[in-house]
Amino acid sequence: MFRIPEAFARSTIEREGERGAAWLAALPGIVEELVDTWGCLPDGEVMHGGVGVIVPVRRAAEGAAVLKVSFPHPGNVHEPDAFAAWGGRGAVLLYERDDARFAMLLERTRTSTLADVMDGDSVLTVAGRISRRLAAPAPPGLPRLREQADTWEEQLRKDCADLTHSLTPYAVDAAVATVRELGRTQPDTLIHGDLHARNILRADREPWLAVDPKGYAGDPAYDGGTLLKSRALTLLEADDLRKAVHRALDVFAEAAELEREDIRRWAQLHAVQAAFWGRRHGFRVAREGSRLDWLTACADSLAELLTRMARS
Repeated sequence: MFRIPEAFARSTIEREGERGAAWLAALPGIVEELVDTWGCLPDGEVMHGGVGVIVPVRRAAEGAAVLKVSFPHPGNVHEPDAFAAWGGRGAVLLYERDDARFAMLLERTRTSTLADVMDGDSVLTVAGRISRRLAAPAPPGLPRLREQADTWEEQLRKDCADLTHSLTPYAVDAAVATVRELGRTQPDTLIHGDLHARNILRADREPWLAVDPKGYAGDPAYDGGTLLKSRALTLLEADDLRKAVHRALDVFAEAAELEREDIRRWAQLHAVQAAFWGRRHGFRVAREGSRLDWLTACADSLAELLTRMARS
C-alpha cells in the first residue's frame, strides 16, 4: 500500500498550505489508480524529491520503471514535453504521461547522483556532456526564456533599490547587461533549465541520465550558469577560489562545447539573483538565522568574483 513519506508531507504543507494538504489527501488514490491504469506493480520503497513522489514499479513491457507524481505547479508543466522531445537522449525515457495529474511513468535509474562524485572535474565534464546532448531544437509551446528577460531586469532593479545588500553597483549592472545582451536574444533550443549534479543520475542504459527538467527554450549556456551556481559551496572550499572558478568554467565549457564567457555571464546573473532571492525569501535549506546569512554571503562572494573575472 502506498504511503506518503512524512518529510515530503510536512514540507509540502509548509510550502503550499491548504492546497498542499488537499493534494496530499488525494495522492494515495491518484497513485493507486495510475498504477492500475498503466498496468504496473509496486516494486520498492517510495522516494521523493522537493515537489513529487517517486514510486518504483515494474511493467511487463519495460521492466523496472518509476511512477512520478508532482504537486500541480506551473514549473512542472513542461517536464514531460522535454522528455518526449529528447526521446531518451541524455535523459530518462518517458513511457506514459497524465498531464492533468502531473504524473509520468519514467525509465528507472539508480539512486546515486552526480553529486556523489568527489572529483570536481568529473562532475563538470559529465554535466557538460549531458548539457550538450540535451541541446536540441525546442518544440512549439515550450516557454521561451527570452520572454522572461523584462521580468528579470525589473526584479533586479527592484531588489537593488528595496533590499539592504553589499553587492557592488558594478555587479548589479553586469547582471542587468547580461539580461539585455544575452537574455533577450536566446535561441529556440531545448535546455534542461535546472541543471545541477543532483539532477543527473547513474543509470544502466547509459552511464548518466538527466531528470527533473523545466523544459525551457533558451541558451544552453544558461544551464552552465545554473550548474556553476549550484557548486558555489564546493568552490568556496577551495584554497584559491578564483582559480577554482576559472577551472570550473573551462572544464564545463569544453565538455559542453560552449563559449566560456557566456557561461561566466549567466553564472554571474544567477549568483546575483540568488543573493537577492536569499534576502527576500531565504533558501530551501535555510529560511532564517546564521545559516541563511552565511549562504547569502556565499552568493555575494560568487557574484562579485564572477563580475571581477570579466575584467581579467
